[in-house]
Amino acid sequence: MPLSRLAALHGVATSYSPSPGRTVAASDAAVVAALAALGVPAGTPDAVRASLAARERELRERLLPPTVVCWTDTDTDTDTGPDIDTGLDTGPDSGAGGDPVAGSRGGVAETARDDHGPGAASGGGGAAAGGGPAAPAPGPGGSSLGAALAALPAGTRLSVRTEQGETLASVAGLPTGVHELEAVAPDGRTARAHLVVAPTRLPAPSGRSYGLLVQVYSLLSRRSWGMGDLGDLAELTAWAGRALGAGFVQVNPMHAAVPGAPTDPSPYRPSSRRYPDPVYLRVEDVPEFAYVDEDDRERLLALLERARRLRGSVLEKDALIDRDAVWELKREALELVRDVPLGPGRRAAYCDFLAEEGEALEDHATYCALAEVHGSDWTRWPQALRDPRSAETARARSELMDRVDFHSRLAWLTDAQLTAAQRSARDAGMPVGLVHDLAVGVHPGGADAWAQQEYFAAGMSVGAPPDAFSVQGQGWGLPPWRPDRLAESGYAPYRRLLRALFRYAGALRIDHVMGLFRLWWIPQDRPATEGTYVRYDAEAMLAVLALEASRAGALVIGEDLGTVEPGVRETLQEHGVLGTSVLWFERDWDGTGLPLPPGSWRADCLATATTHDLPPTASRLTGDHVELRDRLGLLTRPVGEERAEAAADVGEWLALLSRLGLLQGAAGGVCEQSEEAEIQAVHRFLLRTPARLVGVWLPDAVGDRRPQNLPGTWDQYPNWRLPVADAEGRPVTLEDLAASPRLHALMEVVREGAAAGGREPAG
Repeated sequence: MPLSRLAALHGVATSYSPSPGRTVAASDAAVVAALAALGVPAGTPDAVRASLAARERELRERLLPPTVVCWTDTDTDTDTGPDIDTGLDTGPDSGAGGDPVAGSRGGVAETARDDHGPGAASGGGGAAAGGGPAAPAPGPGGSSLGAALAALPAGTRLSVRTEQGETLASVAGLPTGVHELEAVAPDGRTARAHLVVAPTRLPAPSGRSYGLLVQVYSLLSRRSWGMGDLGDLAELTAWAGRALGAGFVQVNPMHAAVPGAPTDPSPYRPSSRRYPDPVYLRVEDVPEFAYVDEDDRERLLALLERARRLRGSVLEKDALIDRDAVWELKREALELVRDVPLGPGRRAAYCDFLAEEGEALEDHATYCALAEVHGSDWTRWPQALRDPRSAETARARSELMDRVDFHSRLAWLTDAQLTAAQRSARDAGMPVGLVHDLAVGVHPGGADAWAQQEYFAAGMSVGAPPDAFSVQGQGWGLPPWRPDRLAESGYAPYRRLLRALFRYAGALRIDHVMGLFRLWWIPQDRPATEGTYVRYDAEAMLAVLALEASRAGALVIGEDLGTVEPGVRETLQEHGVLGTSVLWFERDWDGTGLPLPPGSWRADCLATATTHDLPPTASRLTGDHVELRDRLGLLTRPVGEERAEAAADVGEWLALLSRLGLLQGAAGGVCEQSEEAEIQAVHRFLLRTPARLVGVWLPDAVGDRRPQNLPGTWDQYPNWRLPVADAEGRPVTLEDLAASPRLHALMEVVREGAAAGGREPAG
């Protein structure tokens, strides 16, 4: 069918498989809507035929795809790079028609691929290695340099302009980076492409590490202003590294939230992923705080008193974390602090930050200033201001320059405190330090969606198709990036985003990492059942990720839970992206269905007992999570069935823990079968697996039963607004945690397990 052919040429799926052996057709309406969001008319048969003819002509006549990828065996910017001896001309006589990239020097070469699509794998269990899962289906065009060179006409001349500004008459010997490749065909046609030269594998952990997982806002100290902040994070990393021997602390996304009250408390629906949220600032740690003049000092002291009361309401009166109230206090205090002139060195540092960030920061700060006047949803602003490049926007920026500078200053201060938190972690001996979290998308009315409109698919939302866990599918309300625009730009916004996050991260967790391969696009105002998959060039996305991670010397952890397309995990593993393994999901799904013994777990992963979206371990063990969902009316089956299934699940795991001799009783004389002993046994088990990273959900260390987020709820449950609490629901401060016998007993179990090296007992 012409529509199916057109969709395939643009990477739009016409069907999907929710489970093995079952295929569901996407509706024509969903396919047409996805194509329209890519700028491809397909609303009528004539439009489909015209668009198909145009696309086929484009692919037939183009010399190069917009972005091409070359993998190397190195992770530096200065080595000799890939040796591709096809620099001056191509064609059958010069080898371009056969294997144009088979030659190598020093073990560094671009590997020719049998397929031309993204996500191709030349090993690591993929189809090209023989056996195992097939690689993900290719998208349109593909980006392999070998395939691109093989497709060039005989006699085509090539040249490369490197990132460093050097022009070379060959593609041989290139350093890692994003360069410009130019091809000139014998008939006079020319083409330019972005050439991403990236190390084949990302940095790997230097050894085995264990660490803490925490939602920063939930961890209050006696100095917090009603929610955890970057001062608390720096204190946590210093203590965890020195006192607990932890190698990392994984945190929630620190992205900037949509401004205005009430703000969306979810850190996974931000205004901007590139800039952090100033609500996390520790105001007292801003150097200028100490120099607020006497006229403003009294106001500042009054704000500190209000902050003390706000903190007390959360810690002592069962109040929820109120970001809006926290930000109201901090904003007013930061306005006073900003009136203190910067010293010469601080001024120079701020100016350097402005120059380095350039237009991106100017756009972000302009959005924040305009939001103060016109509201936080830019789609409701006056028409002229909806364009960040319009003359009216430039005029408004000039009129609001004082507010633009204020929000630029906030970005600088937050960046500095995040950098200090990572420095604190490394100074405490952590080999990794902070693990930051990259949300899958941004709010449609926020700063990134306004400033980068050309890169987002208008009228579409990211989500998930119906499956066994969600029969109605999921719509997340996040506009997806357009794969065509990303490729045309050489993935510039993606590169800038990663570079900004890696600046203060020892590792990066990528939420829904499968989105590097494909995303479920849902037309606006339609249910999730009426969406379809749109494919991204995974080879290019992974190459950019590998390039930026290697430059930062940082690890990457992919959240690959749930239904994953065949071949995706293998491709990620091939390139060194660690996976995520959660104990309760690790079963022999293709065989007995029983819990996987520790020796059968994968090594290249972060292994944990739970996550922010799942019940804490104490809740899982006691069945409290079933009772919570029953109280909220979220169960789809009789509560008795749910209780029985949950008890059977836990029972099978406890039986395995007992057989392995891991239920040894808790510290302090607690009986063997206590909840605390079982939580310790769970973590002994995790340390028996070969997982390179093992994470402890910090609330588990004190017996917290309340999940931070309960998927499927909005106002029924206080998602993202709960402080860390003990087994009785009493909030626990950072100082309380540091003195907690229960926490120290668990971390001693973890330390001993790590020292044992994951060895299983004989038999």
